[in-house]
Amino acid sequence: MQHRIVVLGAGYSGAIAAGRLARRLRREDVALTLVNAEPDFVERVRMHQLATGQDLKPRPFAEMFAGTGVELRLARVTAVDVDRKTVTVVDRGEETEVLEYDTLVYALGSAWNDQGVPGTAEHAHQIASRPGALRLRDRLAALPAGEPVLVVGGGLTGLEAVTEIAEARPDLAVALAARGGLGDWLSPKGRRHLRKVLDGLGITVHEHTAVTSVAADRVSTAEGGTIPAAVTVWTTGFAVHPIARATALEVTGAGQIVVDQTMRSVSHPDVYAVGDAAMATGPGDKPLRMSCATGAPMAWQAADTIAARLTGGKLPKVPLRYFNQCISLGRGQGLIQYVTADDRAVRATLTGRAAALYKELVCKGAAWAVANPTLAVPTRSRRILPQPTRPTEKTATPA
Repeated sequence: MQHRIVVLGAGYSGAIAAGRLARRLRREDVALTLVNAEPDFVERVRMHQLATGQDLKPRPFAEMFAGTGVELRLARVTAVDVDRKTVTVVDRGEETEVLEYDTLVYALGSAWNDQGVPGTAEHAHQIASRPGALRLRDRLAALPAGEPVLVVGGGLTGLEAVTEIAEARPDLAVALAARGGLGDWLSPKGRRHLRKVLDGLGITVHEHTAVTSVAADRVSTAEGGTIPAAVTVWTTGFAVHPIARATALEVTGAGQIVVDQTMRSVSHPDVYAVGDAAMATGPGDKPLRMSCATGAPMAWQAADTIAARLTGGKLPKVPLRYFNQCISLGRGQGLIQYVTADDRAVRATLTGRAAALYKELVCKGAAWAVANPTLAVPTRSRRILPQPTRPTEKTATPA
């Protein structure tokens, strides 16, 4: 009897988890299914590059997982029943199917968050997805010189987007609206370098500015003013996929699945959650931020825990922590802010061209880990322990 593992979502976290499980466990012991709506991997950390006209390398899942024992299902997840241990999906032909599981890895991730600001859904662009980045790409390509472009959000995504746009289109009037101070979470050296790069690119920065509504040609602010914007790019955060909130799983107010240190649901032990979909804590019980830097270690932790519990191995006790924040500031500049284990900036930074190369290596490394799902795990697979008979199955009656 094979143990059925279903992984929902093939972003960084889901794809890495599926590949790691395929490497850790024997194929004859498990039926491993990866469900994803799209046929190829999306390098989400490069969506700002896609939006400015750069082409990204295609990474089809069929090629990535060929020969690994992972069955790929191209379908949308429409429901999860954690009591019956089923997942309802709709394939590309709009056919509905119910998948049964013994262990579920939930990695449906997140989408952009308009935060309910009036006009955002109608007028703003987003780069949290490939379709969104491609729509922005077309809009920017059609924009005449001199037109104003405003990026709303002063976090990592906003900084990468605004510098990429300004570098690619120096003929546009590019601006950034940040609710706080520019890079106020960075070290003094990091803030100085960030300001220097933005000034060099001619980016106008509106600090301590909260956008309260978005129109086709401008945004309004909490101070009662307006900022012109032929194109508004909204990067103020992410909202998790809504499926989990509709289940019996314990979730946070934002809809993230509450997990323990092994990424196991605190309410349903057959469910693991990784990436943006999960609420996990790091050093000092501080919630981990939504990022690729968080999602990959969460996937390692979940996969190794599942494998250990099925094979009788030792549970991993690797604390999830941070080392740095990697920010690209266009193609030629970058900023590596070194941080404490709980993600607070320290004095040390790496800046300039060296930082840009460092960030590029990080992005390539993350993509390589996804594209080579079993090569990235050196440990050999192990046999799983005998599993309990499922309630729907009958055992033979002794003679």
